Amino acid sequence: MKTRLSLILVTAATVTVACGASFPEPTQRLADAQGARRSAEEVGANNQPASQLYVKLADEEMTKANALIKDGDNRAADRMLVRAKADAELALALAHEQNAKVETQQAIDKATATTTTNAIQGVQK
Repeated sequence: MKTRLSLILVTAATVTVACGASFPEPTQRLADAQGARRSAEEVGANNQPASQLYVKLADEEMTKANALIKDGDNRAADRMLVRAKADAELALALAHEQNAKVETQQAIDKATATTTTNAIQGVQK
C-alpha cells in the first residue's frame, strides 16, 4: 500500500514537471510586444520624456524574455512579454496624449493669431 502511494506521488510529480516543461515558446506574445514597441516608436515615444521610460522598460523586458526563452523558461518569458507589451502600450498612449496636447496648443495659437489679425484689419477699415 505504501509502495503504491509512493508510485502515485512520483507519477504525479513527473507529470507535473513534464507539463511545466512543455509550455510553448511565446512567439505570439513576443510579436505583440515588438509590434506595440514599434507603434510607440512611430508616434515619437522615444523623443518624449513622459514615454521614454516605458519604451526603455519594454526594451529591457523583451531582452530578458529572449534570454529566458533561450534558457527554456517559456512560462517566465511569457509573463515578461506581457509586461513588455503593457509598457510599450503605455508609452504609445502617453505619446498620443503629448501629441494631442501639442496639436491643441497649435490650434489655439492659430485661432488667437487669426482673431488678432481680424481685429487689426477691422480697425484699419
